Amino acid sequence: MTRSRGILALVLALCAVLVTGCAGFPESGSIRYGLATGEDTGGSQNVTFIPNRPQPGATPEQIVEGFIDAGSGPGVNGTWAVAKEFLAPDLQEVWDPRATVRIDERAERAYSESDADEGAVTFSYEMVADVDDIGSYRRAELSSNSQSFRLAKQADGEWRITEAPDGIWLDEGQFPQVFHKYPLMYFDPTWQYLVPDVRWFPVVKAATWITDSLVNQAPNEWLAESVKTAFPDGATAVASVPVDETGAAVVDFEDDSLLSASPTALDRMVTQLNESLRAAGVSDVVMRVGSTPVEASPVAVRSTRVPAAPLVLTEDGFGFLSGDEIDQIPGLSPAVAAAAPTAVQVGPERDFAAAKLPGGQVARLTSTSTDAEILDTRAGLVDPTVDGFGYVWSVPEDQPAALRAYAPQSADAVDIADAWPDATAISAIALSRDGTRIAATVTSGGRTVLWVAGVVRDADGVVPVKLGQAVPLAIVGGPAGGVTWIDDASIGVLATGDDTSIVVEQPVGGPTVTSSATSGMQSIAGGTGVSSLRLRAEDGTLFVKRGTAWQPTATGVLVLATQQGAPQ
Repeated sequence: MTRSRGILALVLALCAVLVTGCAGFPESGSIRYGLATGEDTGGSQNVTFIPNRPQPGATPEQIVEGFIDAGSGPGVNGTWAVAKEFLAPDLQEVWDPRATVRIDERAERAYSESDADEGAVTFSYEMVADVDDIGSYRRAELSSNSQSFRLAKQADGEWRITEAPDGIWLDEGQFPQVFHKYPLMYFDPTWQYLVPDVRWFPVVKAATWITDSLVNQAPNEWLAESVKTAFPDGATAVASVPVDETGAAVVDFEDDSLLSASPTALDRMVTQLNESLRAAGVSDVVMRVGSTPVEASPVAVRSTRVPAAPLVLTEDGFGFLSGDEIDQIPGLSPAVAAAAPTAVQVGPERDFAAAKLPGGQVARLTSTSTDAEILDTRAGLVDPTVDGFGYVWSVPEDQPAALRAYAPQSADAVDIADAWPDATAISAIALSRDGTRIAATVTSGGRTVLWVAGVVRDADGVVPVKLGQAVPLAIVGGPAGGVTWIDDASIGVLATGDDTSIVVEQPVGGPTVTSSATSGMQSIAGGTGVSSLRLRAEDGTLFVKRGTAWQPTATGVLVLATQQGAPQ
């Protein structure tokens, strides 16, 4: 497979030079091949593939192959006009290219004519992942698939496809060039944080796809009960969002529901649009109703960024490691040092932390006392996690459904409903810093997998009540030793391989990136972005990823802690 991918890379490189052949000719950089003056691409056009059109006298097999390759060319209007040329007129009218994107390995593609005279062609492929009709990326089990196509000769004597499924195919090398990931931004239930719902849309006219999904459609089903949107029911954005050369976008609304919205709601709406469209190159958004601008200004939201310095416990104490010095947290550092924990997560205000004690109990540590408040004494507890409301979350390894959240300033526990119903064991949990999602490494079907679920809270958006639908993100290549949020939309997992440590970097809604580190790594902690991801070895050495390798940066670390944000 490695050799095949190397050949594929060479072939794609040649495609960049040759106008014909392969899957189309890519134009890179600032040149926008084939665009008329003033035509909008949504503010984020980088590469355009121009697929080959049907050739006179093409065989049924060649027509099907051309159709598959034409998935790389949405065209300037995002309608896949070239792909439609391979279809019979009746099929052109109903075929929906956006229904699904099947991401496969080009080297494994094969075509066979089962009946050349009748126009029957079978296409075989290995699917890596897919993107559904709302832009959600889903990893697929690598397996062989086949699809049958029916063709018929048209009045001009040329073969055209008469039966084909909706959707397109893209090989995994082309996919991130034709489609980019864009975070749709929603609010958490308390309107303090922005929460990303990552989608994949064509680069062409990205601003239109983003706006349509954010305003006219609901959040992803698994996340819907955990977030809020400022847009009222019935609000409808026009399906065209022009972006000028300065990066300014205009979003027109078809109805006047915005006119009755409060100034606060309008400010939140423009905040969601601004932050969602930023990834498409948009720097400013104007909302209009009936060509009249709506007065609104972005609101301030709470950041989930954390300090770049690692948070550690050493013989010199607990705090942020700066060179050889420990910058202690007033009040909390003495409490952590006194507890001598095996795991620590600090709350966003740094006034409390959850800790796993040497005896296996889960406790709350505070900045006002050096005495640990023991919360959970069940056997086999995983490392705890905390949210911004002061709840400490805990669960036993052999009872994934027995997830509890312990209330602040008390030992009262909330039993979280619908927690990991299909898991037989759980090895690690971590709440996102905005408190809307929880990641876990669980055992399901005999394998260790990474799942994520939305956190559903009460009417005030504070007390956790249940988990939403669990979404599988990745298969972990061995027993998991820890899970952490790298940033708002990515999760890191540490696992044990046969003779190495495995590090998984998993976007919530994107391809998996896996790397190897020296065996014996014990814990993992995220910071702000992949460059701040750190590992701790069993001998106390701290590692950070530089390029593709994990490099030692410090020694003598007893505990590598995680943090749930920074003080306001």
